Amino acid sequence: MATKKSGGSSRNGRDSAGRRLGLKENGYVQAGNILVRQRGTVYHPGYSVGMGKDHTLYAKSNGFVYFTRENVKGRVYLHVENGTQNGYVSLEESLIVKEME
Repeated sequence: MATKKSGGSSRNGRDSAGRRLGLKENGYVQAGNILVRQRGTVYHPGYSVGMGKDHTLYAKSNGFVYFTRENVKGRVYLHVENGTQNGYVSLEESLIVKEME
């Protein structure tokens, strides 16, 4: 007869896999490329950007991705604009400009 009861299994030790959310494309994109996967509208669709039923943002045309921030509600919009890279602003640059204001 055993002098100690056998140890039971732990109730911990499980976790779900990450959902691979966040920014997917930056710079030049082609129509149909996924730009952002998100839960809810962290980023909002702007010019030439569509939104799927799970709030995924995708490019509707070829061009460069750039970000703008609306001063009214502080929303961040993603846009895809055709042409040269002159109008391209990265997310980091737009946030730095916002902090300086």
